Amino acid sequence: MTGSADAVASLVALSTEEFIAGVEAAAARFDAATYPQRELPAEDWAVLTEAGVLLPVLPAEYGGRDSHVELCRVVEVLAERNLAVAVYTAIVTGLALRPVVLWAGEEAKREVLPRFAGPSAPTAGFASTEPGCGSAMSGLATTFEEVEGGYRIRGRKHWQALSATASWWLAVAKREGNGNREYGWFVVERGEGFHTSQRYEALGLKVIDYGVNDIDALVPAHRRIDVGAGDLRSMVDVYLSGRALIGALACGFLRRVAREARAYADARRVGRSPLSAIGFVRHRLAAIDSAHTVCAALDHYVRTRLDLTSDLTPAFPAVQAVKIVATELMVSSANHYQQLAGGEGYRCGSPTNIAAQAFLDSRVFTIFDGTNDLLGQQLAQHCLAGSDGRSLSAFLATWAPTAPAVSAHDLDLRFLDRELAQEHLVLAGRVISYVFAAARVLQWVSETGADVERARRAGAFLRADIDRVRGEFDLLELLGADV
Repeated sequence: MTGSADAVASLVALSTEEFIAGVEAAAARFDAATYPQRELPAEDWAVLTEAGVLLPVLPAEYGGRDSHVELCRVVEVLAERNLAVAVYTAIVTGLALRPVVLWAGEEAKREVLPRFAGPSAPTAGFASTEPGCGSAMSGLATTFEEVEGGYRIRGRKHWQALSATASWWLAVAKREGNGNREYGWFVVERGEGFHTSQRYEALGLKVIDYGVNDIDALVPAHRRIDVGAGDLRSMVDVYLSGRALIGALACGFLRRVAREARAYADARRVGRSPLSAIGFVRHRLAAIDSAHTVCAALDHYVRTRLDLTSDLTPAFPAVQAVKIVATELMVSSANHYQQLAGGEGYRCGSPTNIAAQAFLDSRVFTIFDGTNDLLGQQLAQHCLAGSDGRSLSAFLATWAPTAPAVSAHDLDLRFLDRELAQEHLVLAGRVISYVFAAARVLQWVSETGADVERARRAGAFLRADIDRVRGEFDLLELLGADV
């Protein structure tokens, strides 16, 4: 075998713990406290691919480890060191390569997947969002037509992670005719006609490049992915994979934030006492700790109840809730951390904390992969559709994903039982997400033997989140038409 094949074989032969230890060793190079805020150079990406970060998503026959659990653990390990690097990896695995593994024909798999098993693997991205077409993907304007030799794809995409650097793309386009609309998925190599015409400067996640991509590509026929009916239903599954991995991202990221926020508060002196002796500082630290607890429970749920190597569509409501809760807790905890660090927390590159970068990097997660407002509305509508005419509170009291928390915490959710306008649906989706998360904390304690007191505090914060939404319902009613 070649040296490259030997390296891959040695990684595949490792136990899970040995494999993850190798990823942890590689991740140390990218620590957010010292790693430059810049686009990831190819030689640094090679450090990660040499450690095998792409192998969990790849089938064994193409040199991979084919492991849902390891896919989650790699992202979690990287997120503790550097959130942006973890996102970079999750995009290549969860959004770009996973659909090829699940749906591409054998000829396309043989052409594409072995490239990503080696230590010098390229990068890949997912091209769906377009200027003028955000969350409403039915409005996309990129088109495809069948031509001699394959398919011609023409259009414009933007906000693709790795816009200017990815070598391979999974691109979505449409074809219209005779009053019908059909959607197609294609694996496109950059050199076939994928061009970056403009770069964006994002506020955070500087490791990842974004921009505008113009496509005028001729793609061989075998690289059209068969996703069934040619509609957008498979788009749901693709986005669900990215949202599910946020559970792992949040768990790793918040472990770091909780540890460093407490260390900073203990070391910072205010007069003769540490900062952590102040009452409201202790409250902020408790909020961060509880956020980490909740996300550890969500990560446990994703690892043990979902499978990113298969269709995630049946997990739609659960994944929506994971994304909503995890991303809100990432942002709120980063804000707590920054407040604790004071002026130093507003200083990028501070020698005492990473609070400024943590806030900048986490802020986008409530927006990307579907805004939390939209996901909350969709989740509430999903639950109402399955309620069989019962009130929403009655449904949540018996629905398996939420019932344990309703009972254990004696939750009174009758404020949801009204005619729900769009603004109410958004808020109701948040409540459902918090109740779901509270049930996952109970499950996590039961299955892992985690500290009961830690779980109790996390449950108290989630109940407070529900009460805040109850107050927002009251405010909407009070303000009425003026809102």
